[in-house]
Amino acid sequence: MKKKILVVDDEPSISMLIEFNLKLVGFEVQCVYDGEAVFQAIRNFRPDVIVLDLMLPKMDGIQVCRQLRSQGNLVPIIMLTAMQDLSDKIAGLDNGADDYMTKPFSPQELISRIQAILRRIQALPSAADNTPITIGQLVIQPDQREVTLKGQAVELTPKEFDLLLFLCKHRGKVLSRQQLLHGVWDYHFLGDTRIVDVHISHLRDKIECNAKSPEYIVTIRNVGYKLTEPAMKESYA
Repeated sequence: MKKKILVVDDEPSISMLIEFNLKLVGFEVQCVYDGEAVFQAIRNFRPDVIVLDLMLPKMDGIQVCRQLRSQGNLVPIIMLTAMQDLSDKIAGLDNGADDYMTKPFSPQELISRIQAILRRIQALPSAADNTPITIGQLVIQPDQREVTLKGQAVELTPKEFDLLLFLCKHRGKVLSRQQLLHGVWDYHFLGDTRIVDVHISHLRDKIECNAKSPEYIVTIRNVGYKLTEPAMKESYA
């Protein structure tokens, strides 16, 4: 069955270019041209991935992304932006986008990123992957994609979960941002490593007692990140 891609861009020339290239590699594609049209398209078309422009009439990409996530819809979203400002890209990620690309972009790179997302979704965990992982007071259930901290559920986005699980499986090992892009986003080309930093920051906000002084996800200066076992703190009567 063909995978379905919803393309949301108010510039017909860009939508047509994306649609043409996606259909060439076998995707089923539907295009809409404003933010409000996304929600009807999702109900009728049921996309596997959304390619979502930031600047849209009626409702912009950030608002669309925020509303979808607030409704519990976790369909992967690749945000498109014509802006170079990092704050716009971070805003997309902050509101639930899985990835972003800056215009102008190569259709082949967009296809590669969509395929990478689909590979992640389709990958089934092996029996070994289903073993719960415990690090300090953090428990990860890979098969159920659930995380608890001190017995309380931690709500993570799909990409935040993938990143945490990857770090856990390589606990104690220093991982560069490029290694994380390869392992979590499945990028086999030089990608923008700032997407890693944003997701690390979000994870720290959710699992660290003090995100500014992390105990689980430690920054290794000029290299990358490492997940560690927090030191046990002694208690005194």
